[in-house]
Parts: sequence; C-alpha cells; structure tokens
Amino acid sequence: MNKIITIGREFGSGGREFGKHLAEELGFAYYDEEIVSAIARRSELAESYVSQVLEHRIQTYYPITVANTLSLHHGDAVYAVTGSIYAAQTEILREMAEKSDCVIVGRCGDYILSQFQPLRFFLYADMPSRIARCRAKGEDNRSRTDRELERNIRSVDRSRAQYYRFYTGQAWGDRHNYDICLNATNLNLKAAAQAIAILVRRGPLEQPEQ
Repeated sequence: MNKIITIGREFGSGGREFGKHLAEELGFAYYDEEIVSAIARRSELAESYVSQVLEHRIQTYYPITVANTLSLHHGDAVYAVTGSIYAAQTEILREMAEKSDCVIVGRCGDYILSQFQPLRFFLYADMPSRIARCRAKGEDNRSRTDRELERNIRSVDRSRAQYYRFYTGQAWGDRHNYDICLNATNLNLKAAAQAIAILVRRGPLEQPEQ
C-alpha cells in the first residue's frame, strides 16, 4: 500500500507550504490545486466554480451548463452540483492514492482516504502569525487592515469546518481525528518537514512489549 499523508489546516497556518516541503523531502507526489483541475475536467464544470465549492464558498447560483440541463428547483440544483463535485473529488483522491506515495492538502483527504491509513496532520497557529502570513502571501492583502484579514480568516475557517462536518460527520480540527497536530506559530516549516520526513521513512513504530 502506498504511503499517504493528508494535511488539514487553519487558513493562514502554512499548511500548503509545509505540505510542499514534506513532499519534496520524501520524493512524494504533491496534490493541491491539481485536484481542482481534475475535478473540473471530470464533472464538466467551470474550474472557477469548482474552486469556489471546494473552498466552501458555495454560491446561490449555479453554472449556465447546469441551468440548461437541470429542471430541479434552485436549491436542489445547487445541492446536486456540489454533491457531484464531492463524488468526483472522492474518486480522484482515491485514484491519486492508488497511483503513488503522495501528500494531499485539504479536500477531506483524511476521511476520504481512511482505508489507506494515511498519516494525518492538522496545522494551526495563533491569529497574529496567520494575519502576517496572509499579508505576505497576497498582494491584495497588503492594503487590508488586521481586522479585515482576521474577519476573512475566521470566515474561511467556519466554512471549512461546516464543509468538513457536512461530508464527514466529524469535527474539523478535532485532535482525535489526526495523528499529528502542529502549532505552526513559531515553527520553521521546512525544518519541521525535514524532521517529519525522518519519521515517515522509518515507518510504523514498533509496539512496546507487554
């Protein structure tokens, strides 16, 4: 069975950066935005719309292609489309896991790939460091106040939690759903990935003698 690593993360905690470093250290495939493109191709929906759904900003409208083909009520159509996106996401993640060792960021990967016994991470950080990271990563964020950025961060986190609970029935960020929770506030993410890579290479820890 391939080695699978899944990474859940609070918005602005550095989950993507950590995932990339870890994949590079281990020589694993890294999947993040590639998942969006694959789902868009399979579901025949606009990539921008798929991205909105997966980022949990589900709109009250749906793509023109869907409006022309569905005779459902408005809410039912949105529900049907988001459900089809999740189904495609599930198929694609499992195909990726079967193909090779990989690191998968978000997308309910820890739950969808539970049969592969993934090493499940969750990254979190304090609000000041998350604000600083968001401001450093995006041109649009540099002119926004701390209060505006914090409001956006909390909004994304709420949406991720709702999406995760809806499809998994579990609490997003609950330590019981993960193998390792990392406080990334003052963490050197590259150094952390190097240390974790050593653990992954060693394989499962031996059980102590009774």
